[in-house]
Amino acid sequence: MRRRVEWVLLVAVTATATVAACAQTVTGTAQRADSVVPDPDRSYGYVNDRCGLLDDSSVQATLGADNVTRPYSGAVCQYVLSRRSGSSAAATVDATFSWFETGSLARERDLAAGHGAVVTDTLIERHKAFSARRDVTGVACSATAAAGSGVVSWWVQYRGAKSGDPCVDAQKLLSATLRSDM
Repeated sequence: MRRRVEWVLLVAVTATATVAACAQTVTGTAQRADSVVPDPDRSYGYVNDRCGLLDDSSVQATLGADNVTRPYSGAVCQYVLSRRSGSSAAATVDATFSWFETGSLARERDLAAGHGAVVTDTLIERHKAFSARRDVTGVACSATAAAGSGVVSWWVQYRGAKSGDPCVDAQKLLSATLRSDM
């Protein structure tokens, strides 16, 4: 009987010590553990007449455009799209894709902020990202994410417009790029 009382007493003391040692409040904000990109070896360059792994029809469909023209392809791909909204005249949308193979998200964020953009951090398709809104010659926004060994970016501008949210379209294109397969 004495052994049993000693064992119960030992368990009670151990449990009390464990609860007391583990009962503490930690200050701060929880952070994600993933500090690396989900796909460090993936390439997003211009291949097989596709920019950012998207063909022209994918860009057109993603933005809901009636027409798409790609006047330049290479290290940077440029698009000029037109889309109608109801009975109004077609609006022109400029979109540009870029992939900096050895770039960093911090550098791109600093450059955007240095040029007067309003920068907002976000997460797109499990990639750390940010949007940068700057309205100078029309409402414009870029969405940039850490991807592969560098950074991927889509810039969208509603040519001549004074309203609208091009960040939505830039993020749609970036999401489609990060989801696409070669």
